[in-house]
Amino acid sequence: MVEPASHALRHLPAVATVLATTGAAALVERHGRVATTEAIRQVIDEARHALRAIPAVAPGADELAVRAGDLLAAKAPGMRPLFNLTGTVLHTNLGRAVLADAAVDAAANAMRHPVALEYDLDSGSRGERDDHVRGLLRELTGAEDATVVNNNAAAVLLCLNTFALRREAIVSRGELIEIGGAFRMPDIMLRAGADMVEVGTTNRTHAADYRNALSERTGLVLKVHTSNYRIQGFVAEVGARELAGIADAAGVPLLNDLGSGSLVDLSRYGLMKEPTVREAVAEGARLVTFSGDKLLGGPQAGFIVGDRALIAEINRNPLKRALRVDKIRLAAIEATLALYRDPDRLAERLPTLRYLSRPHADIDAQARRLLPAVAKIVGTAFAVDVGDCQSQIGSGALPLDTLASAALRLRPHGSQELLDPLAAALRALSHPVIGRVSEGALLMDLRCLDEADEATFLAALGELDTTALLAARP
Repeated sequence: MVEPASHALRHLPAVATVLATTGAAALVERHGRVATTEAIRQVIDEARHALRAIPAVAPGADELAVRAGDLLAAKAPGMRPLFNLTGTVLHTNLGRAVLADAAVDAAANAMRHPVALEYDLDSGSRGERDDHVRGLLRELTGAEDATVVNNNAAAVLLCLNTFALRREAIVSRGELIEIGGAFRMPDIMLRAGADMVEVGTTNRTHAADYRNALSERTGLVLKVHTSNYRIQGFVAEVGARELAGIADAAGVPLLNDLGSGSLVDLSRYGLMKEPTVREAVAEGARLVTFSGDKLLGGPQAGFIVGDRALIAEINRNPLKRALRVDKIRLAAIEATLALYRDPDRLAERLPTLRYLSRPHADIDAQARRLLPAVAKIVGTAFAVDVGDCQSQIGSGALPLDTLASAALRLRPHGSQELLDPLAAALRALSHPVIGRVSEGALLMDLRCLDEADEATFLAALGELDTTALLAARP
């Protein structure tokens, strides 16, 4: 029975009444009294406005507690664990590299306890935070010295600002890359205060182009590894070794930006070879920059390795303090780099390398093992089978190379209009599942699903309500 608005409003429970319910008590335990009380006030206000607009029966205290719970759930942090079944191992939008257990433990310890971040335990005096990773980076790259900042774009910015501020930086036109989020190398150079001097053409740059561009205003020569695209066909570039000689002869440093960067030869794991940092150092670049959260498989960071004198000058730049990393990330970086001392067990311990080197047969066997359970969960709304697919490394690394993989394919019976609602429903699970829609199916590429996580994956998938999906179909 519909009540007059004034009568219904008088029956709206008070905040204290709703707080006294069992449902609200559970919310207080989970979210705290302040947040729960505020949510209850909000849903009561919403109910009051609704009753004034359309007279109805006033909701009871238990129902209002449920509404408050829904409101609090909607405000829950969005950065929660999910399953990356997109087939892109280093997915920028999903946080790139999954950290090794050793790195997670090190970061947790740094969060729980005071650490000797800038404190020399031997002398009892002030220390330098870079010392925690400097030795490892020197050992793994062959460089004289090293420093670390918060990402690779910052590393390039800092080098340019240190050596080419109000001076010229020479770069090939074919290496003026754009990285994710529309950040372009020319913009970074501009913000660093360098005057960019482009040489060569989009597809061909020669040694003479660099030599002719050198002047008394040259601060450095920049070489950028085009890790996120390839120019093929009638092309020419000057190799790092030759370019280092040209720069040295002019008395200016060569900065070789490797982008993703790798500390090991990836061909050892069945992947296409990328230039390693050690090779870049050996080729004569006086400064080399690379990322920590891509092929290296660690947390977000930017590394600069090279000549001791140049690194010292970089560390004196006031920008270095603005770009430095905190104790949590530094602890994770140190633990990740330490894993590279044992290359025989690196793929076993480093998730990025483990995912990248996973054989197709292993992924296919996992998909077939999970198939019956997944088919039971989705019911008759979708046909589920196992199919071959191609994974990619992601984050701009080896853009033309794909990895043979296997996926669980969900195909709707009838209209393909269910694919987008299905993808949305998977994203809305308490532990979201992120796949990709391709060729009339939703693919869940299992390359990045560890066997230890299979039970959690199936439990999350068990929340899927395909009946509701069918009912909501236009």
